[in-house]
Amino acid sequence: MGTGIIGAIVLGLIVGALAKLIMPGDDPGGIIVTTLLGIVGAFLGSFLASSVFGVDATGFWNVWTWIFGIIGSLILLGIYRVIVGRRSRVRR
Repeated sequence: MGTGIIGAIVLGLIVGALAKLIMPGDDPGGIIVTTLLGIVGAFLGSFLASSVFGVDATGFWNVWTWIFGIIGSLILLGIYRVIVGRRSRVRR
């Protein structure tokens, strides 16, 4: 992802928040986990865009960077909820 470290953090914060808006729910971890999932999701989305779909998703202002960043964040948020949800059900 050609956005640089600061750009990736800002992008991750924003796409993590957007993913949380699209997929609301009660997640433990709050804003820190959402931000981390957003950052990793942005990298995942960029990887998927280039390797699977052949789309250039580099650059902070590239629309594909944002679209695939949100998709990657949604994927990670869903996986996170499945893992955390399964773990909380086992403890009860």
